[in-house]
Amino acid sequence: YFIDARSWDEYFPDKKTENPFPRTLYPKKRPVSLPRGGPWQYIETDWGPLDATDEEFGGDYLVSEWVGAQLLKKHDKPFFLACGIYRPHEPWFVPKKYFDAFPIEKIQLPPGYREDDLEDLPDQGKRRGPNRYFAHIRAHKQWKHAVQGYLASIYFADTMLGHVLDALEKGPNARDTIVVLWSDHGWHLGEKQHWQKFTAWRVCTRVPLIVRVPEGTRGLPQGTKPGTCSKAVSLLSLAPTLLELAGLPSSKVHDGPSILPLLANPNKDWPHAAITYLETPGSFGLSRGNWRYIRYIEGGEELYDVKTDPYEWRNLAGQKKYLETLERFRALAPKKFAELVKPKVDTLPALKWKPLVGDAKAPPSKPDGNPFDVVFINQSKRKVELFWMDHAGGPKSYALIDSGAQFAQQTRPGAVWMIAEAEGAQAGTALGYFKVGDRAARAVVPK
Repeated sequence: YFIDARSWDEYFPDKKTENPFPRTLYPKKRPVSLPRGGPWQYIETDWGPLDATDEEFGGDYLVSEWVGAQLLKKHDKPFFLACGIYRPHEPWFVPKKYFDAFPIEKIQLPPGYREDDLEDLPDQGKRRGPNRYFAHIRAHKQWKHAVQGYLASIYFADTMLGHVLDALEKGPNARDTIVVLWSDHGWHLGEKQHWQKFTAWRVCTRVPLIVRVPEGTRGLPQGTKPGTCSKAVSLLSLAPTLLELAGLPSSKVHDGPSILPLLANPNKDWPHAAITYLETPGSFGLSRGNWRYIRYIEGGEELYDVKTDPYEWRNLAGQKKYLETLERFRALAPKKFAELVKPKVDTLPALKWKPLVGDAKAPPSKPDGNPFDVVFINQSKRKVELFWMDHAGGPKSYALIDSGAQFAQQTRPGAVWMIAEAEGAQAGTALGYFKVGDRAARAVVPK
């Protein structure tokens, strides 16, 4: 996470830090509710109530206070103000009063969950659905507690949003400020045997999108009226819509159509499809009208009538009577896909360097999870040798890395990689090691 300081005139916290996280209270001892199942598990998959006020908690409360202060000011020029509320992003720790609003004995499990929901999926869907998080949560009897944490975090986020909107209404900008509320993705709470995100199903890809346009706005003089629009739209439309509303020129870099016609008339015909891309080029989901179509790069397909099947329980792609609908959505599919761009090495999280002194040895690897790359960067002034520590603690040589050079190695969570002298009388002497976490990273051998 970073701020991108050059893009903002003002920022909270201080943009010079390039750290977008304000002071936030967390339990001193973690995990609280969900034991670590292994190195594959995201450390922030945890939840629990905090004995603290909103102000003591900090986090989004501090953000809402800062944003509210900006909205209470009179501005001489038009402004663009972005308010990022972090919850319900994990971890789900918020003040206790938000948990108290959802007593555990009243928690209902997700209505979209079905035990046999994977039977009519293509192989790609069957692999993408079940994951270790959901099984781990159920094994520890934490399903309802996790749902409680999720709901508490949403309630907290809604409360912080209320602070922002209250400040807008009290200040001088209420009658000439466009307000747009959206989220970045949905969340599986067990549907399709899945926890977290990273899927093309609606529980993951549907988000709130609320737009309030005041009367007198250049692009929509009559403003918006209260209502609901059932058309499928995409977040790719946000930037072109805001430009059109503000009366500013459009930009060729924007891929989505402006939704201004729907803001003027929610029942207007809408010829566009909303596309959701998965991380593998060629895998995507399409929404249009009452239909949801999913295709995987390997060829698997899913088709759902979301009007009669909102939880996507019945995959219709294999039924002959829906072939015409299937062909229609195949024709809407993107024809070209950009190559997957890997993140720049310097943006990857850094693994902790653990030096070895004397007769100390690197521990054995305990790999557990899906593979990804770790980039080893040799900042020392000497050539080093990279060893993988096997399950018994024995070193296995993988590469020689020159001073100033980099080496990308596929690995798994829990793997241990040892760095040793590569030349001279000290060749083979262990210098230190890295233990791989749950995601791609960089491992910097210090100077």
